[in-house]
Amino acid sequence: MSSPAIVGFSGNITRPSKTRSFVDLVVQDIATRHGLAGHTYDIDDVGPSLGAARWSRDLDEQGQAILAQVIAADVLVVGSPTYKGSYTGLFKHFFDLIDPSALRGKPVLLTATGGGERHALIVEHQLRPLFGFFEAFTLPTAVYATDKDFTDGVLRSELILKRAAQAVDHVAVLLADRPGVRLAAE
Repeated sequence: MSSPAIVGFSGNITRPSKTRSFVDLVVQDIATRHGLAGHTYDIDDVGPSLGAARWSRDLDEQGQAILAQVIAADVLVVGSPTYKGSYTGLFKHFFDLIDPSALRGKPVLLTATGGGERHALIVEHQLRPLFGFFEAFTLPTAVYATDKDFTDGVLRSELILKRAAQAVDHVAVLLADRPGVRLAAE
């Protein structure tokens, strides 16, 4: 199975999910701008083997395939709903199954959602240090959206959409020298 170039991973366990919708919006924007394949996954996609997995080999076939795509992605877009001031436990558990060197240098765009403004620093105080541990290259612009930024599960806030576009612009700089990738201005 060939891996999509842009992979999104959302830490939600319910559907529909604003977080998954948000991550997928960013993934599809990057993929469209650069003519690359993109796919978004969440905890539910990984399946029930995740909760009991102590090692990546303990995941079922579907879970292992998703983990492999996350590791092989050219750009990773991650997002989690805010739960008690942090990312969800299963989101963290999924990344605990990855070898610490597997994401070294990988561009990671950080997103998160939450009920209100008071959780906005989740991207800086929780997600950025997590991916710093992996020595991933977290993009400078991270994006946090609140419940009020969505209408019927779809991101509608012009301010947040503009910030997400700014984050996607950072990806363009990273992909500019990659053969076969077209820039949006071309």
